[in-house]
Amino acid sequence: MRALLAGLCLFTLSALGDEKLRVVSLAPSMTEIVLELGADDLLVGLVDSGERPAKLADVPSVGHYGQLEMERLLALKPDLLLLWPGSVPPAQRDQLRRLGIDTFSSEPHDLNQLIEQIEAIAVRLGRADRGHAYADALHQRLAALRERYRRETPLRVFYQVWDKPLYTLGGKQVVSDALAVCGARNIFDDLPQPAPQVSVESVLVRDPEVIVAGDPAQLASWKAWPNLSAVAGERLLVLPDNGLERPSGQMIDATAQLCALLDATGSASR
Repeated sequence: MRALLAGLCLFTLSALGDEKLRVVSLAPSMTEIVLELGADDLLVGLVDSGERPAKLADVPSVGHYGQLEMERLLALKPDLLLLWPGSVPPAQRDQLRRLGIDTFSSEPHDLNQLIEQIEAIAVRLGRADRGHAYADALHQRLAALRERYRRETPLRVFYQVWDKPLYTLGGKQVVSDALAVCGARNIFDDLPQPAPQVSVESVLVRDPEVIVAGDPAQLASWKAWPNLSAVAGERLLVLPDNGLERPSGQMIDATAQLCALLDATGSASR
């Protein structure tokens, strides 16, 4: 596979000659990957979503997450677009396709796929060596986490994205794989939707041992159900940040934090 990637890298570089690749990132996670690969010098545009890293302060904006400014984008004359499918509305994705701009688009469903995506992006950016080394390090870290936190009986976890209405993540979401790395199981891993809306009753029926959310306020309402395993065991956990919801290399560190948090509950056998 790496020989194929290297060939693609040489083709890309030869096609561009001596000109520097002009890259526009259309998703915050893609921007983060570019930074992790040390290729931010290639960025000529990006979508805005929250606070920017200082080194990207002067990079032109091409809109916000979920809505591109097409005229700004085209004025930058990009050679390559980095796209996360959900970051651009379908109509604008179709428009980009018709324009014929070279596009890298990917949506990994597990952490190994994420690492492979990072390595493929590195090749497209002409940073293959950096990408291979980074991918190897991430694979090793991930394997160590799987071994350290493996459980005979996985923890039943409800991953709460929002409370009103109640949203979670489906089984094809990369966060579900992060839970599996930690010896846990997403209780809604049978749902195919990326972010399904669920009912309180369905959560009660599946009786999670642990409920995790990004905000303590979103967990408060579960205390009305004292017989729920997560409440009875006092395992309503708050994630330290939203790193699990940013699919870039840092997600491996975020998974390690999740594993440590779940491990501290002390429930279920190893």
